[in-house]
Amino acid sequence: MKKKLIAGNWKMNLTLNASIELTGNIVKNVPKKSIIETEVLICPTFIALSACSTLLKDSGIMLGAQNMSDKDDGAYTGEISASMLTAAGCEFVIIGHSERRKYFGETNQIVNSKSLKALTSGLKPIICVGETLQEREDEIYEAIVEKQISEGLAGISDEQMSDVTIAYEPVWAIGTGLNATPKQASDMHKFIRGLISGKYGSEIGNETRILYGGSVNAKNAGEILHAGGIDGALVGGAALKAEEFCTIISSATEK
Repeated sequence: MKKKLIAGNWKMNLTLNASIELTGNIVKNVPKKSIIETEVLICPTFIALSACSTLLKDSGIMLGAQNMSDKDDGAYTGEISASMLTAAGCEFVIIGHSERRKYFGETNQIVNSKSLKALTSGLKPIICVGETLQEREDEIYEAIVEKQISEGLAGISDEQMSDVTIAYEPVWAIGTGLNATPKQASDMHKFIRGLISGKYGSEIGNETRILYGGSVNAKNAGEILHAGGIDGALVGGAALKAEEFCTIISSATEK
């Protein structure tokens, strides 16, 4: 049975020293029982990855990045390659977060290209999908997510799917304080799982981990994490507070 994954996306927050302090506090305060029963991941900014990797050694907590290039190397000023991330200690990388799609114009094709590069470079992509408020109100959200899944997973093999995580993040619930209800989240997770099963078969569909992201916090985590079909959480603002993040981690295994 797959473990739940609690991933902290720090976004463009914290200086190097603040990142070191937060990582140390998470390592110190995370319940040991939770580390055994739940997979935990933090995704700091690029400049903090190496330092955080050192602090995470032997802690059971994994390291990820928030983005990467689909190019190996070369004249791409400001970009970060997969090999740089693995050298810094990363195991995971977030691909296609709604903020990357909205502010930086990332398309489903770019998400796909980055995901394929991650998989062939030893990184496990967390591929983000989700609809805007307008798309939900227009009742086209399933079609939007279906297109994101279909185009985002193009060319990814059955074998590679074992390293793929999907994060469903309703865009209207990110950083707004709004949440999909447990039923809305559960229904979308089941829908996404059905899409993956249709493409890869029910075994891979059932084994693929699907996270929920969108204003997850210590108060609502328990209800969200135990809704049907939800395999963990992609946590934003609440991941910047060690105590709250550790409470969310604990919620993953509490009955």
